[in-house]
Amino acid sequence: MKSKVKIATTSLAGCFGCHMSLLDIDLRLLDLVQLVDFDRSPINDIKRVGACDVGLIEGGVCNAENIEILRDYRKHCKILVAVGACAVNGGLPAQRNHLDLRDILEEVYQTSPGLAPGSAIPNDPELPLPLNKVHPIHEIVRVDYFVPGCPPPADALWKFLTDLIAGRTPVLGHGLLHYD
Repeated sequence: MKSKVKIATTSLAGCFGCHMSLLDIDLRLLDLVQLVDFDRSPINDIKRVGACDVGLIEGGVCNAENIEILRDYRKHCKILVAVGACAVNGGLPAQRNHLDLRDILEEVYQTSPGLAPGSAIPNDPELPLPLNKVHPIHEIVRVDYFVPGCPPPADALWKFLTDLIAGRTPVLGHGLLHYD
């Protein structure tokens, strides 16, 4: 019996919409679990990625923790896939890239109306260090495939995964990709 493909997923700086699209393959999830085992994933709440065939990454890179997770995935996954606009090009989180990070933090934590007196920018070693810019994942590690969309539709993820699992080069045609 052929062994199952091992898949790991994670979300960096994003909204989890791409994971929702994966869940939106609905009853086909039952077919998918016949073909794959999930390593790190919100489905099983495993915190560290192990050796995997495929790593699905959604979200851009906005802090030091994102870089660490992304590099760990690249090290442990044979194939790394940027899923969704945030992973592919930085998406909505990258809209802050034309602003100064210090100005953003001061406005959010110190000068916005309704803040408690003495509010301060968080400075705790438990918080990951923010980067000055949000990056798409290919600027940090090598990416093997890109699945664009915000989020990619469930049918696109299904087609991509079933092609990849079957050993075919995934090709997503015009009907499977849209940019809403």
